[in-house]
Amino acid sequence: MSYGLDIDQLRTFIAIAELGSFTRAADAVNKTQSAVSMQMRRLEERVGQGLFTRNGRQSRLTDAGYRLQDYARRMIRLNDETLTAFAEPELLGRVRLGLPDDYAERLLPQVLAGFACINPTVEVVVECTGSVGVSEKVRRDELDLGIVTSCGDINGFGDIVRRERLHWVGPESRCIHDEETVRLALGHESCAWRALAINTLTRVGRSCRVAYTSGSAAAITSAVAAGLAIAVVPESALRPGLRILDERDGFPELPPADIALIRAPNAVDATHDALYDHIAAAIGNLSMRAAAAAE
Repeated sequence: MSYGLDIDQLRTFIAIAELGSFTRAADAVNKTQSAVSMQMRRLEERVGQGLFTRNGRQSRLTDAGYRLQDYARRMIRLNDETLTAFAEPELLGRVRLGLPDDYAERLLPQVLAGFACINPTVEVVVECTGSVGVSEKVRRDELDLGIVTSCGDINGFGDIVRRERLHWVGPESRCIHDEETVRLALGHESCAWRALAINTLTRVGRSCRVAYTSGSAAAITSAVAAGLAIAVVPESALRPGLRILDERDGFPELPPADIALIRAPNAVDATHDALYDHIAAAIGNLSMRAAAAAE
């Protein structure tokens, strides 16, 4: 007899894929490491193939794991949309949403498409700007909701809903990472990853200089793909033409990036609640208890 895939197992699988570790994933999904391991054994038995390979403390996806990743995300999203569709009455209204363009390119289409299916009469107005700008506008009620990189200042203001690996990336077809002085493509001074990149390389004794600065994530990744510089990007911003660099290339492992969902003091309508909950479900890989513990 054939049985379907377990949504809870798929959520755990996605957490491991994104965080690269069974231990980190266990914290994120609020389970013990042994429970996570058991879930993955059962999932591998169900699909009939191994999904992970171990490299020290890191867990990397096999070819089968990469194949399952997209299906798993779609199944989780459809499951959450179905439950929301039957739980909420039809809403009317307008919500102003702000987020950086690196999140907008990869996360926003799937989020808004699902939300529109459930709430076709709600208008969502999107503004793309940096995390600092989004945060300031949400605090001033110029935006209702925001998706931002958390810098530890969201207490009472929002929730950390997603944790992503940060990667050093270079051009796929060139080896500029071997140059004596690393050329960097970074955001403006207010970007948290700018200081992180410079400080991390300085700490391990690698010479670096900022060669390209832009507030646009698309411009930065295009500069990298063209061979102009090395950059730091989150998992969701990876694109063709980029090569992930690691310790073997002389680039230390980076801490993960916490993505927070924030809301304005006056964003209290049912439409705001609906989009807030939908975004948290669609992009989140942290339970609320795990998110609270991470703050």
